[in-house]
Amino acid sequence: MDKLIYLAAQAAKSTMARQDNIANNLANVSTPGFRAQLMAFRSAPVEGQGQGARNYDVESTVGFDDTPGQLQSTGRPLDLAVQGKGWFAVTAPDGSEAYTRAGSFQLDDAGQLVTNGGLPVQGTGGPISVPPGYSISVADDGTMTGTPTSGKATPIQLGKLKLVNPPKDNMERGDDGLFRVKGGGAADVDPNVKIASGYVETSNVNPVEMLVEMISAARSFETQMKTISSQQQNGQAANNLFGLN
Repeated sequence: MDKLIYLAAQAAKSTMARQDNIANNLANVSTPGFRAQLMAFRSAPVEGQGQGARNYDVESTVGFDDTPGQLQSTGRPLDLAVQGKGWFAVTAPDGSEAYTRAGSFQLDDAGQLVTNGGLPVQGTGGPISVPPGYSISVADDGTMTGTPTSGKATPIQLGKLKLVNPPKDNMERGDDGLFRVKGGGAADVDPNVKIASGYVETSNVNPVEMLVEMISAARSFETQMKTISSQQQNGQAANNLFGLN
């Protein structure tokens, strides 16, 4: 049987993976700080006897789009957005350091700064806590200041957010949606990363572009399935012609 059937089946499988990736991006159009996931494939020749007349696709890169999303004003002091490149550092459930662009933070019952999912937000000196009775302001370098809501007490510095900016090629997305440094470890603080208080960053997914890609992937899958069907019919016709049935 011609290798074409197997190659078309491999192409259809890759197209399904592409559709899953596009669907995931579309599902996160409204997720603050979400980074669109990218998939790419390259053509590779089929090894074996005879002329190299057949090629199949193999995954060449899986990464993410690091284009910043739009900043949306909320006026809420604990809504923070990275301006340009950079990441917030958080503590993952397994205790490792991870990174996110989703800066809609809050205080837990103990006054500790956490993400919407309850993960501790890291400061340059560890987790950041806010004592009761203080309002919070955040400078563009991540310095957090607490001002008493009553009385004449002096404002205090609560800590400074750990802001990092490791190279994109050294970052990978985990199954939990958080990013980490490849090979483990922690990234160094980058003093050039700046944030905006009272803003959240929207997802950088372009829904129109994703819908066009979804339509293209669907048509590609249909073509591959038609190729498989046609080749099966041709093979059956050849068998009938030469009496191989």
